[in-house]
Amino acid sequence: MQVKILSKNLIKPSLPTPQHLKNYKLSFFDQVADVAHLPLVLFYPHCDNNMKNDELEESLSRILTHLYPLAGRFAEDESSIICLDQGVTYIKATVNCKLDDFLQQANKDVDLALPFWPQGIMDVDETNLFVMPLLVVQVTTFECGGLALAISHAHPAMDGCTTFKFIYEWAKVCKFGTPSKDINLNLNLGTLFPYKDLTTILEPPVDEGKRKNSKLVARKFVFEEDAILRLREKFDSTTSEGLSFKPSRVEMITTLLWRSLIRSTGSTSHLKRSIMAFPINLRGKVAAFPEIANSFGNLIIEIPIKFEHDDETKMESLHHIVKLIRESVQVIISKCVKATPDEIVSLVIDLYKDSYAGLEWGGDNEVVNFTCSSLCRFPVQKTDFGWGEPSLMHFGSRHSQVFWLYDTECETGIVVQMDLEEKYMDKLACDQDIMDFAKF
Repeated sequence: MQVKILSKNLIKPSLPTPQHLKNYKLSFFDQVADVAHLPLVLFYPHCDNNMKNDELEESLSRILTHLYPLAGRFAEDESSIICLDQGVTYIKATVNCKLDDFLQQANKDVDLALPFWPQGIMDVDETNLFVMPLLVVQVTTFECGGLALAISHAHPAMDGCTTFKFIYEWAKVCKFGTPSKDINLNLNLGTLFPYKDLTTILEPPVDEGKRKNSKLVARKFVFEEDAILRLREKFDSTTSEGLSFKPSRVEMITTLLWRSLIRSTGSTSHLKRSIMAFPINLRGKVAAFPEIANSFGNLIIEIPIKFEHDDETKMESLHHIVKLIRESVQVIISKCVKATPDEIVSLVIDLYKDSYAGLEWGGDNEVVNFTCSSLCRFPVQKTDFGWGEPSLMHFGSRHSQVFWLYDTECETGIVVQMDLEEKYMDKLACDQDIMDFAKF
């Protein structure tokens, strides 16, 4: 399989950005976001529409008029985006295979989707991210007419919630010609949570913890509806640790995955400590500022949930772990509900200092670090540009261990794309809980 680049150009907003909007201020949450370009690839079936690229380009240009920071470039001091309508990189490519043949293999080997990432994205890191376009799009056409639509965004400009909203609105304009004036994303986070001089607040981390230099591989695990029902029976079972709440599907699967990962990274005589970053979207959760519910940019708190063993030779129960997850998340959300912006910023800084900047956790190589990110209920699977819904999705940046959770096509189950160190992946796939409940 060979991807051939045909052309590369810049798509600019259909209308020029007004002078008073030329400088878009980044927020504190943009400032502390991971320095990475995050790709997403959507694979679409063949249709009779031969004007796909023209419609994509035209609708993208219209969307950029309202989400103008995406067409800009980071300022030299990285505290703002200079919005001179420099444009979004748009790449056209072809691949010498048919989509159906590719999907048959890619559903078993997720890493086969990597060649469809936008060209050059694999080489982006902290040394060059701030000098390249904020958004890169690549459209790769299969021999049968199907296509792969890849979008990669600079994380310091926006989070996944904004990205999915952007893609959904772009698709709506492309399919229906919906007037782009209906797009309603507030660009106000830089005012509420202004950029800060972190040199006086945060020391450099002892070890970033989550970023991995070793090879990461991806694998897909599917928890179908019947498996989730059986898993719930396990959580509902009458034990001395009976739960006072009903865990959500995401909580149950996250618990199962975390316990399996800890077993896979340690030994029977020495189970490692672990810290899981659990991203929570603050939109709609801060009562004093309802206007941020539909904000553009980053507005995520990565809640660090720490897991220590009472006995490092004995694995804790599912009930114990799901309680830890629920209580850790509720504590942080309850603090944010009535907090001021300054109080929320202080909370984030304290979480960072305690978890990744300190010797006890951030500087301990024996601690298993990973992120569990739930994309369930986001509309990305309903992203229809006029050619139907995507047949396959692929996430990730392959620089840190992440479990990506999203709904199955029928929305009754959950798919997990797992980006994990190669040495752990095979062990995890052989874990009894994974074999009992997941298909792969």
